[in-house]
Amino acid sequence: MAPVQKRIAALLRDKVYPALRNTTAKRLMIGFGFFIVTTTILSLNLVPERIDIKIGQPSPKTIKATRTLEFEDRIKTEEARRKAVESVGKVHEQSPGVPEQVTGNITEVMNDVKAVSGNAQLDPAEKVVQLKKSIPFTLPEGVYISLSQYDSQTIQNIDIKTRDIVTRALSKGISDENLDKIKASLLEQDVETINLPRDAKVFVGALIDNFLRPNFLYNEEATQEKIRLARESVAPVMIAVQRGEKIIGEGEIVTPAHIQKLEALGLLKAPVPVSAVLGMAVLVGIGMTVVMIYLYQHRIDIYQNEGFLVLISIIVISALLLAKTIIAIEIKPAWAALLGYMVPIAAASMLLAILLDTKLALLVTAILSGMLGVITGNELRFALVGLISGVVGVYSVSKLSQRSDLAKAGLVYISSANILSIISVEMITRGFNSTSLALGVIVGLLNGIFSAILTIGVLPYLESAFGITSSVKLLELANPGQPLLKQLLMEAPGTYHHSIIVGNLAEAAADAVGGDSLLVRVGSYYHDIGKVRRPYFFIENQLSTENPHDKITPNLSTLIITSHTEDGVELAREHKLPKPIIDIIEQHHGTSLVSYFFHRALENDKNERTVHEEDFRYEGPKPQTKEAAMVMLADSVEAAVRALQKPTPGRIEGLVRRVIKDKLQDEQLDECDLTFKDLDIIAGAFVRVLSGIFHTRVEYPDTVIKEIERRKARDAGIRKQPAGKSENGQHAN
Repeated sequence: MAPVQKRIAALLRDKVYPALRNTTAKRLMIGFGFFIVTTTILSLNLVPERIDIKIGQPSPKTIKATRTLEFEDRIKTEEARRKAVESVGKVHEQSPGVPEQVTGNITEVMNDVKAVSGNAQLDPAEKVVQLKKSIPFTLPEGVYISLSQYDSQTIQNIDIKTRDIVTRALSKGISDENLDKIKASLLEQDVETINLPRDAKVFVGALIDNFLRPNFLYNEEATQEKIRLARESVAPVMIAVQRGEKIIGEGEIVTPAHIQKLEALGLLKAPVPVSAVLGMAVLVGIGMTVVMIYLYQHRIDIYQNEGFLVLISIIVISALLLAKTIIAIEIKPAWAALLGYMVPIAAASMLLAILLDTKLALLVTAILSGMLGVITGNELRFALVGLISGVVGVYSVSKLSQRSDLAKAGLVYISSANILSIISVEMITRGFNSTSLALGVIVGLLNGIFSAILTIGVLPYLESAFGITSSVKLLELANPGQPLLKQLLMEAPGTYHHSIIVGNLAEAAADAVGGDSLLVRVGSYYHDIGKVRRPYFFIENQLSTENPHDKITPNLSTLIITSHTEDGVELAREHKLPKPIIDIIEQHHGTSLVSYFFHRALENDKNERTVHEEDFRYEGPKPQTKEAAMVMLADSVEAAVRALQKPTPGRIEGLVRRVIKDKLQDEQLDECDLTFKDLDIIAGAFVRVLSGIFHTRVEYPDTVIKEIERRKARDAGIRKQPAGKSENGQHAN
């Protein structure tokens, strides 16, 4: 592999791939893709068919202004601003310390010259050599010889006069622009007039040329600010055209002024206006930001799931594309004016409400409705009807109890909302028009049907593609006709009955603490399906007094008991149950101790050395969600109360709270988000349900019991007599 290819491969491996796996990077890429696609879809509406002419070519026809308009003459405005900028000079700022540095450099060189020329131990040739080393620039050979022969007074005069010339020049200000000019002036005038030998003047000129530098530096930022202020001070040059005014005649040569007027009127065939695209991009960006802030603050689980973000993007983009397609349909004018009402905003709203979150669906519905108004040419009526139908769609599926409710939502609720809102809007905007209103009723009904069909048809695919367990899917799984539930009923009826009660308990708890009540109910139905593998090893399914555990060791019994969670997970995966249900099956015992067999093992092992508590615990994991934890607590509570002798309300409540306390102390609830307040509320919900199941029966007195038995005996005797006879043979009255 070539070195370049190796470097590219290393870059991809070390930088690109890890960045793509980063969740934040994924969210940014999803957001960027959604932003680009959505902005593009909305911007397509900004480019209607326009006139195609070019500068320098003759106009194919006479063009007149379609409306009265006042706009900026950009050509004249820019020319005025250019002149204003040209009048602005550069801004310089004094740099402190430059005079001292320049004079210091000169004095340093002069001190070296003085030290060499005054050294009596050096001969003239050696002095010249030393001067060449000490002076940081090149001089004519004769100047070196002269400097080596000057006395200290002459050298002192050179130093003083040079610094005097430089100081006076710097006091007037020197910049990069005038440095060369000032140097030339000093050499021609100031240096020539000083009273020094010729070679000394050459040396002074060299000092000035090498050490003099600007003490006023160019400030680019201040200059640009001055230019900006100069541009802003120029007022735009406005130009006005009247409706019907000729812009250009047929055959006239097109000039930039013509193009400018045609662009302002929106008559020129050109790319999408930059300002309009930017405005559309800002609109999309605001919508995205609002949704992401909502998700971050209220639904962090959706915010952190890239798949859910992709799902939201797909639903919104599909709705916009469908809207563009419907609006583009060419039909009779009477129908075409109402096509905007056919856009199924409610379908997107219902899908988001069912798959993700009701409040999120309402927020996205509002944003989608605004975008629909843009797509339909800023028609507020279409946006308003779309908003109403979407909101009604969200609330119509917020409490689904069966799949047919989706059809009802479209056929009844959404259609009715559409019809009423269309009639209202049409009467407001167009007045009473029987034809328009009749067509509006038909369109509203079709929109409701279309929304329901789309939702029902697309929902299963989105559930499968994104691994979402919707309420509709859960309702299907709650049907007793499901194969696994039928198998549980036939092969482990005791477990089936136990699961139903656990479902009632867990559902009541979920309703009380704000959990997903439908998920816990369905999860409870399936939590013990693993028991169908060996049903008679579980006491609720034993029909006789013989217990198979009496014939095997406690360790083996524990293995059989704890394996029902693994068996349940395996069966659930075979039947393709959703992951939340599988999680409940796997976690509903956590790492709890099978205490009965543990204590039996301790009794059998007198030394207590071969019995380890971890061998008698479930493998876990512990409940990770409040729903799994509520199923665990309901399962344990139901089993405990079922074994309770004389279950009075007081004894039930005490047992319920003791079971919950034991689970808490055993650290089974450490990994879920239940609070102590939630546990207290859950205990209360359990007690209410169990008190209804195990309510106290009326205890009849002995005299009442004897009277009931006497009447039963008498009734039995009467049934043995011939019809119409009493016990003594007389006819009954």
